[in-house]
Amino acid sequence: MSLAETIPHKLQANIDSLIDNVTPSPWLSEADKSDYIEKIKALLIEKNAVLIAHYYVDDELQALAESTGGYVSDSLDMANFGAQHSANTLVVCGVRFMGETSKILSPEKTVIMPTLDAECSLDLGCPIEEFSQFCDQYPDHEVVVYANTSVEVKARADWIVTSSNAIQIVEHLMAEGKKIVWGPDKHLGQYIQNKTGAEMIMWQGNCVVHDEFKLYELEALMEKYPKAEVLVHPESPESVIAKADFVGSTKQIIAAGKKSSADTLIIATDHGLFYKMSQVVPDKRLIPAPTGGKSASCKSCAHCPWMAMNTLVNLYEALRDETNTIEVDEATRQKALIPLDRMLDFSHQQGILTAGDA
Repeated sequence: MSLAETIPHKLQANIDSLIDNVTPSPWLSEADKSDYIEKIKALLIEKNAVLIAHYYVDDELQALAESTGGYVSDSLDMANFGAQHSANTLVVCGVRFMGETSKILSPEKTVIMPTLDAECSLDLGCPIEEFSQFCDQYPDHEVVVYANTSVEVKARADWIVTSSNAIQIVEHLMAEGKKIVWGPDKHLGQYIQNKTGAEMIMWQGNCVVHDEFKLYELEALMEKYPKAEVLVHPESPESVIAKADFVGSTKQIIAAGKKSSADTLIIATDHGLFYKMSQVVPDKRLIPAPTGGKSASCKSCAHCPWMAMNTLVNLYEALRDETNTIEVDEATRQKALIPLDRMLDFSHQQGILTAGDA
């Protein structure tokens, strides 16, 4: 077993333990929710802050971001919005690497998160020391990493990509005769390799949500809804991707759903996306693709347990006390900015949508 396989495998037990010990969100009455929402709105104004939420956090946080002049999107687009906004403070509802990405692009701003315990299995499964050792084994390869990684891993990369521009960037590198080290998501890497034929040596990480989508359960659902279109995120297993009518990033899935003539959509990504999907296609039936387990035995249930750690309560407390701030070493930030700018410049030159990394 190679280093690319052994490290993620060894870390899996730790990742599972973290998931098992995630603190459930507090139950709030409607009156309590309204109270927290009003207090958060007042603090956003008082502190010249803007609320930026990922598609995968709970609906009430997405709705609050929209209603206060904030933004709901994927992580790179969130960071771009924050960098262009006049607010002094960015309040990022998502997982830790998303706050780091915002800090990379907005070093002069305060970046706050509701909790710093909200992790990502792709990030956790790709620690910098081991990944760097892995990359060092292939000095003649370009290191291409997915945006769902720590700032340290980004700083080690030659290129950063998102799920909506990865194929074009890999094709560009192929045209230059480059060989590729890819990390960390094995399913997205396999999808890119299948599409491009690129020579890629892959780190074997995965997203705990998308990795749980299973072919057998999906086929059964497709039989039940034979006229439905299947929209799949490329972090999903190859067998699930093979059944898709459309494969793409979060933003691309939303656009595909809007364009589709089908009245029923089966969607294989985190069900947090359904909040935005229901706004865009209110007349369509949206069905979450099934995961391997059922009920309490389901490991991910198509919702990231760390995304669910973002709540109205800890959002209010972090904003009130100005805690849970993201700090990034300046030298590391500057290194990470190089491949990030390289991706942005290439994508702008090619007219490629750069959002859609998660």
